Amino acid sequence: MMKKAMLFFGFLTQLFSGKTQAPDFKNYPVYTGNDLGLTYSIEKSAFRIWAPTADEVYLKLYSNADHNLFIELYSMKKDKNGTWVTELTGDRKGLFYAFSTIINGKESKEVPDPYAKAVGVNGKRAMVVDLKETNPSGWEKDKSPAFKNKTDAIIYELHVRDASISPTSGIKNKGKFLGLTERGTKNAAGLATGLDHIKELGITHVHLLPFYDFNSIDETKPDGKCNWGYDPLNYNVPEGSYSTNPYDGVTRIKEFKQLVKTFHENGLRVVMDVVYNHTALTEASNFNQLVPGYYYRQTKDGKFSDATACGNETASERPMFRKFMLESMKYWVEEYHVDGFRVDLMGVHDIETMNLISRELHKIKTDILIYGEGWTAGASPLPDSLRAVKANAHKLDRIAVFSDDIRDGIKGSVFDHKDKGFASGKSGMEESIKFGIVASVQHPQIDYSKVNYSKAPYSKEPFQTVTYAECHDNHIMWDKLKISAPDATEEERTNMHKLALSIVLTSQGISFLHAGTEFLRSKNEVENSYNSPDSINAINWDLKTKNKEVFDYTKALIKLRKEHPAFRMTNAKEIENNILFFSNILDDKAVNYLIQAMQVGDTWSDVMIFFNGNSKANTHEVPKNYKAIVFNNKFTDGEMKMTESFKVEPYSCVILYSQQ
Repeated sequence: MMKKAMLFFGFLTQLFSGKTQAPDFKNYPVYTGNDLGLTYSIEKSAFRIWAPTADEVYLKLYSNADHNLFIELYSMKKDKNGTWVTELTGDRKGLFYAFSTIINGKESKEVPDPYAKAVGVNGKRAMVVDLKETNPSGWEKDKSPAFKNKTDAIIYELHVRDASISPTSGIKNKGKFLGLTERGTKNAAGLATGLDHIKELGITHVHLLPFYDFNSIDETKPDGKCNWGYDPLNYNVPEGSYSTNPYDGVTRIKEFKQLVKTFHENGLRVVMDVVYNHTALTEASNFNQLVPGYYYRQTKDGKFSDATACGNETASERPMFRKFMLESMKYWVEEYHVDGFRVDLMGVHDIETMNLISRELHKIKTDILIYGEGWTAGASPLPDSLRAVKANAHKLDRIAVFSDDIRDGIKGSVFDHKDKGFASGKSGMEESIKFGIVASVQHPQIDYSKVNYSKAPYSKEPFQTVTYAECHDNHIMWDKLKISAPDATEEERTNMHKLALSIVLTSQGISFLHAGTEFLRSKNEVENSYNSPDSINAINWDLKTKNKEVFDYTKALIKLRKEHPAFRMTNAKEIENNILFFSNILDDKAVNYLIQAMQVGDTWSDVMIFFNGNSKANTHEVPKNYKAIVFNNKFTDGEMKMTESFKVEPYSCVILYSQQ
């Protein structure tokens, strides 16, 4: 009675003073156990959630994912360090459940807890499942393909639905996880599509856009709407619209595991795109209904801060959200065998948390790949010095950041649609290209004052830089070239595109390609197609037939990169010592350089690379003992001997090599 009176008196004091005292989240208890959520066995189901400010917590059981009336109600018992527990005897497999709290006399909306590992349709209720029953045949023998150095990675960014939904895909399970497990699929001309195409291309890692359970798709009408999935709902569950049965919690798990297993069997590693920086819902999110405010950062006036431009930003520096991020990512590695993570708006997260995650994940899988966006979409209360932004890449432990320097250096600013880049004829981009070529590490021949964004090296080693020209965000490269170079012919734009791919796939660091770039994919000039219909986002596999020459060129570049360590050096010292840029006397729209290949274990002695971003050809002289492997955006048989002088045509790449 005395406690309730004191609480009431405190409430009146705040009411009449006109102020609401902000919670002191630093004083919230921290639970260190590893049993949050559901622990299932045939004999019992044990539930534990963290809700330190709750006065009461209820567990509700349902027979169906979308029934309104619960069949059982349990009052949970308060336990240690802010947790609440209850244990139900007997086999509860197949039932659905949700939690609600009473805080300051107000009942929350019922939600699955953040640790839910299976849900029903639209993710409104969690499901009791036996995870052993979600394993496809042979899952216990699943093994990731061999992978040695992080700079060996060639990443292919792909959306599950976009990959197969087009009638041109020849895929049966369109828009589904299973669509990417199908073999032998072809377009109208008989060329490989889907999985066979990806395998034919030769990349090492498939980066799948978000495939956890997200909020924007009505899973009862999965064909009615498209979304990239950057609006998280249940972080530890696969998305139901990509499964053949979103109502059953087991199906989506089993089918995604089948995708992983199939990729692994075909020499492909799987990277998961994760969005821990914000949630789709804010006040109504699973986190906030159980522990109001705690999981999110606030501004000085107590409102939700918004460095993500999505309505909220999570607080990775707070122990229980740090714990959640770590345990969630560990779960995807251990339960689903994923091989890496792309961290959305990684600059929102603090360095300490990201380094902890990296250390722990590397203990589980030593060759795991972790990379992210080293920026935010707005201001954050967390100081820049503590955040995992690009400028702090050298402080990160085996984590890479995307290089927007080379991205916009190649094709022009993403913020100015009409801006050209080096590949489309803009002068003054040479230092930005050189900066990207050396993977953002220190190099004595770069004038950092002329680099477009970064005025100093930020990567300590080349594996900390992801080298790319495009991704799902902003205009796809073929559309960007059309908008920024409207007077160029299609042949010229094709050469610009090939030049851009040549730069990406011969530069140091980790190579990254957006799906369809290998055959000039277009999104009809839509810049931000996150919720555009299939008519915009679906990959048109007939473009592979139309632009087969570009596909073959990209495939050959990938093969070249994989065969020659000169293009994927493993440390900054090798780059500094073995890359020599030539001065540009005649033309400012060219970057030309030498790699001392033999010094880094290559079978070639030296490699000379010439990039011409000009509308006019330029002439070079080289010793006669060089042969061309790439000559003006075309692969040769490797036996093309050079005379003393040759021309690099407009918007073209030439690669020469010598052997002792």
